[in-house]
Amino acid sequence: MSYSRNELKAGRNQFRPIRQTLLLCLLVTAVAGCAAVPLEQASSLSSYESLAPVKSRFRKANYMVLADDVKVAKTVYVEPTKVSDMAAPSIKKSSDRALVANMVSRGLCVGVSDRFQVVDKREEADLIVHATITRIVPTNPTAAGVSTAAALGATIAQSSVPVPRIPLGLGGLSVEGEAMTRDGKQVAALVWAKGANFVTTSARVSQVGDAYSLAESFGNDFSKMLITGKTPYKGLPKLPSGQKIVSSLGGKPKYRACEKFGRSPFLMDAVASQIGAPPSWTDKSAPEQIYTSVPEPTLSSLKWGSAAGVNKGNYVQSRQ
Repeated sequence: MSYSRNELKAGRNQFRPIRQTLLLCLLVTAVAGCAAVPLEQASSLSSYESLAPVKSRFRKANYMVLADDVKVAKTVYVEPTKVSDMAAPSIKKSSDRALVANMVSRGLCVGVSDRFQVVDKREEADLIVHATITRIVPTNPTAAGVSTAAALGATIAQSSVPVPRIPLGLGGLSVEGEAMTRDGKQVAALVWAKGANFVTTSARVSQVGDAYSLAESFGNDFSKMLITGKTPYKGLPKLPSGQKIVSSLGGKPKYRACEKFGRSPFLMDAVASQIGAPPSWTDKSAPEQIYTSVPEPTLSSLKWGSAAGVNKGNYVQSRQ
């Protein structure tokens, strides 16, 4: 039995909605599949005792927040994010580690600006916020390159079917942070981990491609917890504030203190991510000397203590 060309075309069109529905179901299911990243502790928090686990499909987290204490605070100082000794070896370039750390700091600074005034000096702040990267799961640059090539090929061919990323070599990020009062009382803390998703996270040919993409999420989650005084993982998502939109587009931050973390490269980075370019191509704002993990401080290094602070995580951090 033979069919005409028109009959075959009509048959294909009949089953097209079914194919599209199956594809949509596959993509929705795939969103839950991401790189496995464990929660890590780097002993950078003053206490881990009161942390409560969070149930979330897309991230792992333990948190605590003292609502009454954070609600009376008005000013915040954001310290540059550190990279722990156990996280540093996984990434070859110290400049890449600095890039991810700076992205965490920028996300924190812009996020808390929604309610708090961000100040330049610790002594002027009601709350001091600091974060430490505890693990960076490196992205496999080769797998990311293949994924990018496939996606670009589909674009050139004008395919209507989206090409998901190859679910191999996905990266991830673990961070912990806390907010403390000037007298050293812990009022909020978050131990957090998130892995890249092969549907929603763009592939970038860099060891920190995924970690960089995920870094801002920690800042968003922590700042939301600090602003609301409760878990950031309940309730419906809200539209970003005006100042956050301006900052995300590369505009001037609400407070001058956030300028030390640089501005978002937005447009250039959006284009770069579509072709799989490393984030270092577009984001040049990370001061490497602040974020690079270094060995245990020596006697000679302690002589310039007025220009550095020694953290109990066994690394030195230059102060702004």
